[in-house]
Amino acid sequence: MITQQQKRNRRLIIGIFAMSIIPFSIAWYLARHPDLLTRAPTNHGELITPIITTEQGDFEGFDEFSKSNLQELSAHWLIVNVIAHTNCTEDCLNAIHKSRQLRLMLNKELVRTRRAVLVLDKGISQENAATWWKEDSDLLRLKPSEGVIEKLNALYNEGIPEGVLLLIDPLGNIMMRYGPDFNPYDAKSDLMHLLKISQIG
Repeated sequence: MITQQQKRNRRLIIGIFAMSIIPFSIAWYLARHPDLLTRAPTNHGELITPIITTEQGDFEGFDEFSKSNLQELSAHWLIVNVIAHTNCTEDCLNAIHKSRQLRLMLNKELVRTRRAVLVLDKGISQENAATWWKEDSDLLRLKPSEGVIEKLNALYNEGIPEGVLLLIDPLGNIMMRYGPDFNPYDAKSDLMHLLKISQIG
């Protein structure tokens, strides 16, 4: 006849056996199905891999204001919209406005960033373009080098959408991209994370 003590001992042995075999079973199963360990990305924008590298010499000022403030590019995170064609469409203008909102939402981290637009088409006149940012006095307007334009064209092999948003780190690396319809709150979340972990800028 099995006593109560023997029943307790049997349950204890079964418990110890289960505690030792279950972790090994889980580890074996995950080793056979590593895709289960893949975490969903927490960023909202698309990480650019490989990163596109640039140098400060790859950019020149589009107008006098930008030429006299090119030093602002160094040691700052850049929030950049791209104007790819001869006209900044409504989507493009909305994207530039949203990037302004994005920077303002950064609060105390705002000073670590600068905003800019890349004007890719050499046929755009300063007079016409001035209407696009007439109330955006601190926006840097830049003309990128042919090398940067080639890299962007390769990144967007079906054509660069007007107003796309790029995040560029203080070393000149183009790290993340967003479509023209980006949500500034989502972009803020990504940028705040980058600013938090960044040791530069």
